[in-house]
Amino acid sequence: MKTALALLASAALANAHFTMQYLWNNGVDQGINNYLRFPPNNNPVTDVTSTDMTCNVGGLVGSATGTVAINAGTTVTFEWHQHAQRTGEDPISGGHKGPVQVYIAKAPTTAASFNGQGAVWTKIYSSGLVNAQSQQWATDIVNTNSGKHSVTIPASLPAGEYLLRAEIIALHVASSYPGAQFYIGCAQVKIASGGSANPPKVSIPGTYKSSDPGITVNIYNNLQSYTAPGGAVWSG
Repeated sequence: MKTALALLASAALANAHFTMQYLWNNGVDQGINNYLRFPPNNNPVTDVTSTDMTCNVGGLVGSATGTVAINAGTTVTFEWHQHAQRTGEDPISGGHKGPVQVYIAKAPTTAASFNGQGAVWTKIYSSGLVNAQSQQWATDIVNTNSGKHSVTIPASLPAGEYLLRAEIIALHVASSYPGAQFYIGCAQVKIASGGSANPPKVSIPGTYKSSDPGITVNIYNNLQSYTAPGGAVWSG
C-alpha cells in the first residue's frame, strides 16, 4: 500500500511542472509571456551540461521576443505557474522544494540577438533552505506569494541590454543524478541608466556540476544546511 501511494505521489509531482509566465517591472505587470523567452512546454531541464540550461529549451534565440526598458536599481519580479492560470492550483507544486536564483548577463549588442553563451552571467539573487527546523525552502515562499519572487537590479550595472535569468531548482528527486529539475526563464531587458561596474561572471552551462552538493542532494534526511550551486551572489 505504501509503495502504491509513493508511486501515486511521484506521478503527481511529475505532472506538476511549471514555467515563468510574467515579468513585473517596478510593480507593474507586463502581461503573460511578454519580454520572456518562453519554452515549448513546462518540462524541466535535468542535464547540467546542456545549452538548455542557459534560457530553457529553444531559449538561445530571442528575435521574436520584445525587450522591456528598466532602470538600474529598480525591482523586477518573476511570476511562475504550472499552467496558464493564476488561480485554481498552487503556482508551483508544494512538493517541488528547492532554491530560487537570479542571474544577469550583458548583451554585446541587443538582448534579442544574445545567446548567453560563455562567461557572461552574474548571480544577483539566491535563496535556498530558509528554515532548517521547519524545512522551509525558497520555493515555499514563492508559492505563498502567488508564484512571485523579486530582485533588485544592482544600480552599478552599466546601461545596455541584458538577459535576466531566473531559475527554480526542484530537489524532490535529486538524491542521484540526473534528478534535480531546473526550471528556467529568461527575460530581455534594457537598462536605461546605470553605473560602471564589472561584476564577476560564470558560464551557464559550465558553472554547475553533477557532483555539486546543491544539485545531487537528499533533502529528506533532516537537511540542516544547503549550498546552492553557481557561487556567491554579487550585491553590486
